[in-house]
Amino acid sequence: MKEPRAGETAFVALGSNLGDRRAHLERAVVALGDVTGTRVVRVSRWIETAPVGGPPGQPAFLNGVLELSSRLEPSTLLERLQEIEAHHGRGRDREPRHGPRTLDLDLLLFGERRLESARLTLPHPRLEERLFVLGPLAELAPELVLPCSGLTVRARVAELARAPAGAAR
Repeated sequence: MKEPRAGETAFVALGSNLGDRRAHLERAVVALGDVTGTRVVRVSRWIETAPVGGPPGQPAFLNGVLELSSRLEPSTLLERLQEIEAHHGRGRDREPRHGPRTLDLDLLLFGERRLESARLTLPHPRLEERLFVLGPLAELAPELVLPCSGLTVRARVAELARAPAGAAR
Protein backbone atom coordinates (compact mmCIF):
# COMPACT_ATOMS: atom_id res chain seq x y z
CA MET A 1 0.00 0.00 0.00
CA LYS A 2 1.26 3.47 -0.92
CA GLU A 3 2.03 5.75 2.04
CA PRO A 4 0.25 9.13 1.99
CA ARG A 5 2.48 12.03 1.05
CA ALA A 6 3.69 14.05 4.05
CA GLY A 7 2.21 17.50 4.32
CA GLU A 8 4.08 20.67 3.50
CA THR A 9 4.04 23.60 5.86
CA ALA A 10 1.88 26.47 4.68
CA PHE A 11 1.08 29.78 6.35
CA VAL A 12 -2.25 31.53 5.83
CA ALA A 13 -3.11 35.10 6.85
CA LEU A 14 -6.62 35.67 8.18
CA GLY A 15 -8.37 39.03 8.44
CA SER A 16 -11.84 40.43 9.04
CA ASN A 17 -13.24 43.91 9.50
CA LEU A 18 -17.00 43.38 9.15
CA GLY A 19 -19.52 41.83 11.51
CA ASP A 20 -18.34 39.61 14.35
CA ARG A 21 -14.69 39.64 13.30
CA ARG A 22 -13.48 37.15 15.92
CA ALA A 23 -16.26 34.69 15.08
CA HIS A 24 -15.47 34.91 11.35
CA LEU A 25 -11.79 34.17 12.04
CA GLU A 26 -12.43 31.36 14.49
CA ARG A 27 -14.95 29.68 12.17
CA ALA A 28 -12.41 29.95 9.33
CA VAL A 29 -9.81 28.14 11.48
CA VAL A 30 -12.31 25.33 12.13
CA ALA A 31 -13.24 25.17 8.42
CA LEU A 32 -9.57 24.94 7.42
CA GLY A 33 -9.10 22.10 9.87
CA ASP A 34 -11.99 20.30 8.17
CA VAL A 35 -10.43 20.50 4.68
CA THR A 36 -9.36 17.03 3.56
CA GLY A 37 -5.59 16.88 3.25
CA THR A 38 -4.90 19.72 5.69
CA ARG A 39 -4.24 19.96 9.41
CA VAL A 40 -4.11 23.18 11.42
CA VAL A 41 -0.85 23.13 13.39
CA ARG A 42 -0.90 26.46 15.24
CA VAL A 43 -2.77 29.77 15.24
CA SER A 44 -1.40 33.15 16.30
CA ARG A 45 -3.24 35.54 18.56
CA TRP A 46 -5.64 37.95 16.87
CA ILE A 47 -4.40 41.53 16.62
CA GLU A 48 -6.37 44.65 15.75
CA THR A 49 -4.90 46.82 13.00
CA ALA A 50 -5.90 49.81 10.91
CA PRO A 51 -6.82 49.05 7.29
CA VAL A 52 -4.01 49.44 4.74
CA GLY A 53 -5.07 50.92 1.41
CA GLY A 54 -8.60 50.67 0.13
CA PRO A 55 -11.48 53.05 0.63
CA PRO A 56 -11.25 55.49 3.55
CA GLY A 57 -13.40 55.12 6.65
CA GLN A 58 -13.52 51.35 6.85
CA PRO A 59 -13.43 49.64 10.26
CA ALA A 60 -10.30 48.21 11.90
CA PHE A 61 -9.24 44.68 11.04
CA LEU A 62 -8.70 41.72 13.29
CA ASN A 63 -5.76 39.76 11.84
CA GLY A 64 -3.80 36.61 12.51
CA VAL A 65 -1.81 33.83 10.86
CA LEU A 66 -2.15 30.10 11.01
CA GLU A 67 0.25 27.31 10.19
CA LEU A 68 -1.08 24.35 8.22
CA SER A 69 0.30 21.03 7.20
CA SER A 70 -1.13 20.36 3.74
CA ARG A 71 -0.98 17.52 1.24
CA LEU A 72 -2.90 19.63 -1.28
CA GLU A 73 -1.35 21.43 -4.19
CA PRO A 74 -1.12 25.21 -3.60
CA SER A 75 -3.77 25.96 -6.24
CA THR A 76 -6.18 23.50 -4.62
CA LEU A 77 -5.55 25.01 -1.19
CA LEU A 78 -6.24 28.46 -2.66
CA GLU A 79 -9.58 27.16 -4.00
CA ARG A 80 -10.49 25.86 -0.53
CA LEU A 81 -9.53 29.22 1.04
CA GLN A 82 -11.76 31.08 -1.41
CA GLU A 83 -14.64 28.65 -0.80
CA ILE A 84 -14.36 29.32 2.94
CA GLU A 85 -14.33 33.08 2.29
CA ALA A 86 -17.47 32.80 0.13
CA HIS A 87 -19.18 30.67 2.79
CA HIS A 88 -18.57 33.54 5.23
CA GLY A 89 -20.13 36.15 2.95
CA ARG A 90 -17.08 37.31 1.03
CA GLY A 91 -17.85 38.35 -2.53
CA ARG A 92 -14.53 39.07 -4.23
CA ASP A 93 -16.30 39.95 -7.49
CA ARG A 94 -18.45 42.67 -5.88
CA GLU A 95 -16.04 44.20 -3.33
CA PRO A 96 -13.69 47.12 -3.88
CA ARG A 97 -10.02 46.17 -3.83
CA HIS A 98 -8.71 46.29 -0.24
CA GLY A 99 -12.23 47.18 0.91
CA PRO A 100 -14.12 45.99 3.97
CA ARG A 101 -14.73 42.25 4.16
CA THR A 102 -16.09 39.60 6.44
CA LEU A 103 -13.17 37.29 5.81
CA ASP A 104 -9.86 37.49 3.97
CA LEU A 105 -7.67 34.39 3.68
CA ASP A 106 -4.30 34.82 1.95
CA LEU A 107 -1.89 31.99 1.24
CA LEU A 108 1.45 33.48 2.30
CA LEU A 109 3.92 30.63 1.97
CA PHE A 110 3.69 27.00 0.90
CA GLY A 111 6.87 25.18 1.83
CA GLU A 112 9.67 26.70 -0.20
CA ARG A 113 7.64 26.80 -3.38
CA ARG A 114 7.79 29.71 -5.73
CA LEU A 115 4.90 30.13 -8.11
CA GLU A 116 3.57 32.89 -10.31
CA SER A 117 0.30 32.47 -12.16
CA ALA A 118 -2.75 34.60 -12.89
CA ARG A 119 -4.43 33.19 -9.75
CA LEU A 120 -1.62 32.66 -7.27
CA THR A 121 1.82 34.05 -6.48
CA LEU A 122 4.02 32.35 -3.90
CA PRO A 123 5.40 33.64 -1.71
CA HIS A 124 2.63 36.23 -1.33
CA PRO A 125 3.88 39.31 -3.20
CA ARG A 126 3.35 41.78 -0.31
CA LEU A 127 4.23 39.43 2.56
CA GLU A 128 7.42 41.21 3.55
CA GLU A 129 5.82 44.69 3.50
CA ARG A 130 2.95 44.00 5.89
CA LEU A 131 3.55 44.29 9.60
CA PHE A 132 -0.05 43.20 10.24
CA VAL A 133 0.89 39.84 8.68
CA LEU A 134 4.50 39.55 9.80
CA GLY A 135 3.69 40.31 13.46
CA PRO A 136 1.41 37.27 13.83
CA LEU A 137 3.75 35.18 11.65
CA ALA A 138 6.62 36.07 14.02
CA GLU A 139 4.60 34.59 16.87
CA LEU A 140 4.54 31.23 15.05
CA ALA A 141 7.84 31.19 13.16
CA PRO A 142 10.19 33.99 14.27
CA GLU A 143 13.30 32.35 12.80
CA LEU A 144 11.71 31.52 9.44
CA VAL A 145 13.87 33.04 6.71
CA LEU A 146 11.83 35.18 4.34
CA PRO A 147 12.43 34.28 0.70
CA CYS A 148 12.86 37.75 -0.79
CA SER A 149 14.86 39.69 1.80
CA GLY A 150 16.70 36.73 3.34
CA LEU A 151 15.86 38.15 6.78
CA THR A 152 14.19 36.19 9.52
CA VAL A 153 10.59 37.11 10.24
CA ARG A 154 11.73 38.55 13.59
CA ALA A 155 14.35 40.77 11.91
CA ARG A 156 11.92 42.01 9.24
CA VAL A 157 9.31 42.85 11.91
CA ALA A 158 11.95 44.90 13.77
CA GLU A 159 12.89 46.65 10.54
CA LEU A 160 9.28 47.54 9.71
CA ALA A 161 8.57 48.65 13.26
CA ARG A 162 11.39 51.21 12.88
CA ALA A 163 10.04 52.45 9.52
CA PRO A 164 8.68 56.02 9.37
CA ALA A 165 4.94 56.55 9.84
CA GLY A 166 3.00 56.07 6.62
CA ALA A 167 5.00 53.05 5.45
CA ALA A 168 2.96 49.92 4.70
CA ARG A 169 2.04 48.28 7.98
